Amino acid sequence: MRTPIKRPRTTPIYSFAALKSRQREVKDRANSEIVHLTENGNAAYILCSEEVFARELAKAADEARFDQELREAIERGRADIAAGRYVSGLDNIKASLHDAWDEK
Repeated sequence: MRTPIKRPRTTPIYSFAALKSRQREVKDRANSEIVHLTENGNAAYILCSEEVFARELAKAADEARFDQELREAIERGRADIAAGRYVSGLDNIKASLHDAWDEK
């Protein structure tokens, strides 16, 4: 099973003016993670390298695939329960597994 993607602890936040006064620092951070830029104290822009952007897109696509697969598995499970295709109780589960094994 896929392990959940961990969210970054906190992303760096700089004022838009920092692009001029601390350009190297902002760019260095943007080379490894998403940097948030504020303008007049409000969230305004996001800056990152193309590598970080590609990595974040891949993560988002992976999460979307996982979410879709999970939704489909839940729906299959609900359909199985509605159709009576389930086993309950430990003894019945063991017997069902034993029967399935014998069929092979």
